[in-house]
Amino acid sequence: MHSKTSDMCEGPLVGKIILYTIPIILTGILQLLFNAADLVVVGRCCGDISVGAVGATGALINLMVNLFIGLSVGAGVTVAHGIGSGRIEDVHRTVHTAIPAALISGAFLTVIGVFLSGTFLEMMDTPKDVLPLSSAYMRIYFCGTVPSMIYNFGSAILRAAGDTKSPLYFLTVAGILNVILNLFFVIVLKMDVAGVALATSISQTLSAALIMRELMHRDDACRLELKKMKIYSRQLKRIIQIGFPAGLQSSIFAISNVIIQSSINEFGNTLGHIVLSGNSAAQNVEGFVYTSMNAYSQTSLNFTSQNYGAGKLDRIMKIMRICLIAVFCTGAFLGLTALYFGDPILSIYLHGSKESIYYGIIRMRYIMIPYFLCGLMDVTTGLIRGLGRSVLPMLITVIGVVGIRLGWIFGVFRIEKYHTLQSLYFSYTISWIATFAVELGVFLVIIRKLKKQQKV
Repeated sequence: MHSKTSDMCEGPLVGKIILYTIPIILTGILQLLFNAADLVVVGRCCGDISVGAVGATGALINLMVNLFIGLSVGAGVTVAHGIGSGRIEDVHRTVHTAIPAALISGAFLTVIGVFLSGTFLEMMDTPKDVLPLSSAYMRIYFCGTVPSMIYNFGSAILRAAGDTKSPLYFLTVAGILNVILNLFFVIVLKMDVAGVALATSISQTLSAALIMRELMHRDDACRLELKKMKIYSRQLKRIIQIGFPAGLQSSIFAISNVIIQSSINEFGNTLGHIVLSGNSAAQNVEGFVYTSMNAYSQTSLNFTSQNYGAGKLDRIMKIMRICLIAVFCTGAFLGLTALYFGDPILSIYLHGSKESIYYGIIRMRYIMIPYFLCGLMDVTTGLIRGLGRSVLPMLITVIGVVGIRLGWIFGVFRIEKYHTLQSLYFSYTISWIATFAVELGVFLVIIRKLKKQQKV
């Protein structure tokens, strides 16, 4: 195996899980730092309206992109199953199917994003004072979705093989370029939000090139040879079986966030852009906590996938316990810490805007304290998906997260007494509790059935 891979099926788990997860956390944090750099540069050089314009695009971008990023999850799980079971040819074919799938996915997203972004933003009732800037940001951003898909698919392959360090290194290099270009385009060329979008697209191209180079220089079954790239029907079918429900889950999940963003926009239309700016800045801070927790979801996914391929079900139970404990501790500590330092942190994004900071703190109070519940939910999703079951977590999430949030928004939230930002944010907590409880029960039932089949 390549020197950067990790054997997930043998040896003590605690140390391996921590060492595997740390680079994923750092990768996610770096990605968010680059996004934060976008907001900081825009906020300090262009003002609150530009900050709100970038923030107003987040939920919509996630809705459009997550469906195809889900396919990268399918590619990673298929690679991990192949490695765990020793089916090297399956791994080889999956890698050479995944990259063409990334190219096609990215091209499709580019067309949709460039031509329909403005329409979608209007459908979300985006305030008129930020709509032109939001539309410009999204159109340029989606010009970089082909390299973005290549990076995501390539990273999924490397992590499935146990290499979490390479994506971190590549993102670091691309991120430094992103910051430099941000400053140049916004401060020197006065391009406003279009500048940060262009910087993002260029830096994504660099990260994609580095991922491709790494895959082409590997010396194991994950080695990519450009001449051998083709769509293998069996591998594509498996990628879609696992990845499409995962992507659909993320997209449907994002629908609830789009609707919540639309509900927040209602307050923005009434109280001005200070609500949108405060909410956008708080979301960016939350992202650092979320990505640290979500790293354990990726760890549980890949460790479970390899050990499922190897038939080691007892080891999967240990993986479950370690990941749940770790994500609880991480989420609780980081959530409370972020809330405690909320004012000075939000001041970085919202320089001198006390009213925007006030609304950002409101959001953080209702999200940060119970945020560990979201981490527990994501880990159980990874565990179930690692067992090759992707439709189940999708259905549970649609009902438990989207269903509850939409029911709350169109029910409780519409009552005048509860038509507040606080009430809107509270819908997150309820959905996390219900979804985690059901997913954990489903995972334990699946493991029990698999053990019975194994004995027979």
